[in-house]
Amino acid sequence: MQTLTNPWGDDERERGSISIVLVVGAVAMLILVGLAADVGGKVHTLEHARDVARQAARAGGQQLVAPAAIRGEGVRADPYAAQQAAQAYLAGAGVAGSATVINGTTVRVTTTETYSTKFLNIIGIRSFTVHGDAESRIVRSAGGVEQ
Repeated sequence: MQTLTNPWGDDERERGSISIVLVVGAVAMLILVGLAADVGGKVHTLEHARDVARQAARAGGQQLVAPAAIRGEGVRADPYAAQQAAQAYLAGAGVAGSATVINGTTVRVTTTETYSTKFLNIIGIRSFTVHGDAESRIVRSAGGVEQ
C-alpha cells in the first residue's frame, strides 16, 4: 500500500509563514504609497511657494518711482512701496516670506511653506519645509529691446 503525501508540504515548521510574508509585503506597500503621496504633496507645496514668490516679486516690481520714469530719467522701484506690495501679496496668499529691493531695479522675494505629511508620520517624518525664491527686474525697453 502506498502512502499519499501532501504536495504543499503540510510540515508544522512552515505553518503560517505565508501570513508573515503577506503582512511584511502589505506594510512595505503602505510605506511606498505613503512615500509617493507625501512626496507628491511636498512637490505641490514647493511649486506653490515658488509661484507665490514669483507673483509677489511681480507685484513689487510694478511699484515704480513714477516722476523719474515719466521724465525719462530711468525706471526704478520705490523701495518702500515695492516691499509693501510684495508683502501684501504674500499675506493675501497666506504664505510667509520676505521681500527686498536690490539697487532699485530688482525685487527679490523668498517664501517658506510647510507641508504636513499624511502617511510618513507613521515612520516619524511629520513635515517638509520648502522655500521659494523669485526676482523681478525692472528694465526700460523700446520696441522690445532693453535700453
